[in-house]
Amino acid sequence: MDRTITILHTPGCPNVSLVRQRLADAVTRLGEPAPHVIVEEITDPDEASRRGFCGSPTLLIDGLDPFTRPESPPAFACRTYRTEAGIEGAPSIDQIAAALVAG
Repeated sequence: MDRTITILHTPGCPNVSLVRQRLADAVTRLGEPAPHVIVEEITDPDEASRRGFCGSPTLLIDGLDPFTRPESPPAFACRTYRTEAGIEGAPSIDQIAAALVAG
């Protein structure tokens, strides 16, 4: 199955490379074919609001954000994730792998 992964981020987000690396590691771990990855910059708060962007970086799997909660408001800001290692700037490899399997 061809998948599209979109990484949304604000300008200068320091965690884009981290989420890209963890995504690659999760795909390798699962033995899945490489997904089509799109990286898009969210440039202002209005765009963040229009797109339902919940902070940078955001990982969309086939257009859906598996790490957001319904009560999460759009935010033109940094995003943090609760991982097995604590609060980090990207989901863990295990979390991304689980989201890929569930999606």
